[in-house]
Amino acid sequence: MGNRKGFAKPLSSEYLDAIIEHSFDGIYITDGQANTIKVNRSYLTITGLKKSEVIGYNMRELVGNKTISASGTLMALEQKRPVTIQQEFKTGKRALITSSPITNNKNEVVLVITNVRDITELYRLKEEGTQLRQEEQKLRKELQHMQTSAQEQCSLIAEDAKTSEIISLLNRVSPLDTTVILLGETGVGKEVFAKYIYQNSTRSDKPFIKVNCGAIPANLVESELFGYEKGAFTGADRNGKMGLFEVANNGTIFLDEVGELPLDMQVKLLRVLQEQEFERIGGRKPVKVNVRVLAATNRNLEEMVSQKTFREDLYYRLMIFPIHIPPLRERTEDIIPLASLFLSHLNKKYDFKKYFAPISITMMQDYNWPGNIRELRNIVERAVIISNGDEITPDTLHLYPVEERPKAASHMLAPVGDLKSAMEALELEYINRAYELYGNVREAAASLGMTPSTFVRKRQRFSEETQQETEKE
Repeated sequence: MGNRKGFAKPLSSEYLDAIIEHSFDGIYITDGQANTIKVNRSYLTITGLKKSEVIGYNMRELVGNKTISASGTLMALEQKRPVTIQQEFKTGKRALITSSPITNNKNEVVLVITNVRDITELYRLKEEGTQLRQEEQKLRKELQHMQTSAQEQCSLIAEDAKTSEIISLLNRVSPLDTTVILLGETGVGKEVFAKYIYQNSTRSDKPFIKVNCGAIPANLVESELFGYEKGAFTGADRNGKMGLFEVANNGTIFLDEVGELPLDMQVKLLRVLQEQEFERIGGRKPVKVNVRVLAATNRNLEEMVSQKTFREDLYYRLMIFPIHIPPLRERTEDIIPLASLFLSHLNKKYDFKKYFAPISITMMQDYNWPGNIRELRNIVERAVIISNGDEITPDTLHLYPVEERPKAASHMLAPVGDLKSAMEALELEYINRAYELYGNVREAAASLGMTPSTFVRKRQRFSEETQQETEKE
């Protein structure tokens, strides 16, 4: 019987073989018992196998002797439905494999046709895309930290001799790549000194990344510092994440409050310091970095070592070049210059023209500053905000908490109906104290920022007013 009009002739086996052989995708065909019947040229190119290694062999045998790592054919035979898996071959190529069972009218599998698609290029493009995203992430973080640093930037005041000695040490160590640890009470300005080291180093044009180790939750410290690979844990970014050490590569990382690091993270930090490498969470390959480490703490690390809460080996590795920053009460010559600097910044920010009253300056010089420079900055800003006029008077400074007020001034600072009288009495107290201290008008007046004539006039007037009040009583 002839062919019906309009229908093509059935393809001969010769043509079918040619189509299979010239297919871009790899094709692998077995019978219903998983014996290899046919493979095409693309399959051999993708896998790196030879025809003699697979033709006539059973798929179970090929998997058993590890000629093939996994078999979609065996899965399709077992499940009697198409199966898709991913596979990587010794050639380095990756492939998407789909095995489809062919059944007869008795629902018996007679053939399994496996299509092998080379997706190596897709993976390469995906990895390039991931790398570009990570580079973008790194640049964003660098920019974020650079902007933060610029906003927090303030000039380094070194009027006091002790501060000048510290600057001399910093000038020696800044150009080197030595690890430096800054020690001192909270608020003494350790971050400012760290930035000074960075700005005067050979890495000043590279990233400066500040990490507050005490502000990161313990369960997030590792991922923040060292990053993680994709799928490392539930909720992880599907593309993975680079840590701050990678962001700081070729630059400087400042580990503030380093004494707060958990012990397991201290081990990884030690490895970075010694070998300049670490592993991401879920990673197997070490990540190499070239980064300078600066650290700071207000904790007694030596005591922590004895208590087994800080690793001894890390302690000695950090203590290559320790620098102790004295508290502000020991750098008295820096107090007023710092206060004036903060006031200048605030005046510029708010378009004010505020200034310190002479007695306010004296009070700031006499105050103990338990909160150091951070407290000074906050006191000045608060005074600028609450002062009604341009002159910042002692009542706006609020320097002495009730339990710390000097005995001589406590009665004057108690609530009164007439604030002006109370302030004049307080000013007289400082004038009398200055005169008792220096023994002459000229030096006493200079210590309060007054001219001798103003000093004498105020002292005389306040004394007369106090005497009149006493006589009335």
